[in-house]
Amino acid sequence: MTRYIGDDKIGRIQTHKKYWCLPPEHRHDDKALDVTPIMRRLTFSAALIACLCLVSQNATAAEDNDVAARVRTIVAGIVSYTRWPQQQVQPKLCIFSSSVFSAALARASSSTDGIPYHPQVVHSLNEALLSQCDGLYFGSESPQQQLQIIEQYHPRPLLLIAEQNTQCTLGSSFCLNIKNSHVSFSVNLDSLTRSGVRVNPDVLLLARPRNNNDE
Repeated sequence: MTRYIGDDKIGRIQTHKKYWCLPPEHRHDDKALDVTPIMRRLTFSAALIACLCLVSQNATAAEDNDVAARVRTIVAGIVSYTRWPQQQVQPKLCIFSSSVFSAALARASSSTDGIPYHPQVVHSLNEALLSQCDGLYFGSESPQQQLQIIEQYHPRPLLLIAEQNTQCTLGSSFCLNIKNSHVSFSVNLDSLTRSGVRVNPDVLLLARPRNNNDE
């Protein structure tokens, strides 16, 4: 059954609706709404959310900085325990710009954070070839791309480190394993043997076994 609302009721509803659309100061009853407490609560909530977001961003930035520092320390340690035939000067480490940590690795030495290599950021395989590097730090370059430049550099002795080569079965000699805030590395002994550089065995003892799949 259809119910019809009379014109008189519709008129009263419309009048009542218009009345409540008026600001509180123009109403003539005791039902005027005080929005001040609501606005205060909304303002407080917005401020709280902004603070939480800022804290989260700061925590993430701090964690990223810690990981970058660990990567820099590990790379510096590997270089310091590596020897090149007839190397007389500080080795040049070419860092591909595709690396997540290129800025940290290329940062100049400080009094408290010395690095045993001369960093140079490169943006392509051709640039790396022209730079005559003593070591290569790969970023997102695939193992096949790593092999391509290694073969073109042969027989020049090269320290080979990869940032995103988790399998470490092809390409670089040292492969970083970065998970959350933990940083370790694996070693491809076949690649290291062919690289032409010598590495202190103590460093190899620190490496994670290449085929270790623990998560």
